[in-house]
Amino acid sequence: MTITTGVLILGLILIGAAAQRMAGLGFALLVAPFMTLVLGAHSGVMLVNVLGVISSALILPRVWRSIDWVMFRWLGAFAVVGALLGSWVAQLFSPAVMAVAVGVIVIVALGASLTLSGNKFSTELRWPRAGAGFLSGLTNSLAGVGGPAVSAYAVLTRWPQTAFAATLQPYFILTGGTSAISKLVLDPGGLPPTEWWFWVVVLLAVLGGIAAGERLLKLVTPSQVRRFVIILAFAGATASLVRGLIDLLA
Repeated sequence: MTITTGVLILGLILIGAAAQRMAGLGFALLVAPFMTLVLGAHSGVMLVNVLGVISSALILPRVWRSIDWVMFRWLGAFAVVGALLGSWVAQLFSPAVMAVAVGVIVIVALGASLTLSGNKFSTELRWPRAGAGFLSGLTNSLAGVGGPAVSAYAVLTRWPQTAFAATLQPYFILTGGTSAISKLVLDPGGLPPTEWWFWVVVLLAVLGGIAAGERLLKLVTPSQVRRFVIILAFAGATASLVRGLIDLLA
């Protein structure tokens, strides 16, 4: 890894952590596409899973009181099933095929949620929770991006932004940890080798991003943050789709 690449990765980690603190997600959406290009699909996604867990764990104490634990249990239970299945499927198929599939599924889900946003859907319905959790866990394992699926669910049901952002932190710890551990069991050499100081610098970048996100939260409204979430979700899904198509055509 060159110095330029390392600086770019740290910059993306800092911006991603700020987005995560503001919107509840965004870390993997910003970091995953570049990580997979630099390190390869399997190692890149594995590292994104680990870094995502670190980011959410550091944000968790700041949002603890706003977490919807009932929603977390529903989403989390089905996300674990999806993450385990995704870890197994990722070993069987081409990363390019998986990236295309993830991109298409998420874009369709987000498009459907925006199209139906004029209708009244409630967070009380259980089957959408189950579907969103399963799809999020699956895409998290396959491409390191689990946020768009739950973003689509939040848009569709008008889940309040504060509770949504807070609940995603333990949720991402659960899904990212499940994905990383299951992949390490299937492929013990999947995590790219790094020096000890890399983790120290990453930790400082994440803390700096969280601090920046805290300050930015005082300058924006919940509706602006929600629009930011939707944009990030579409960006992550599109990046996954384009990356997969480029790999397939190459």
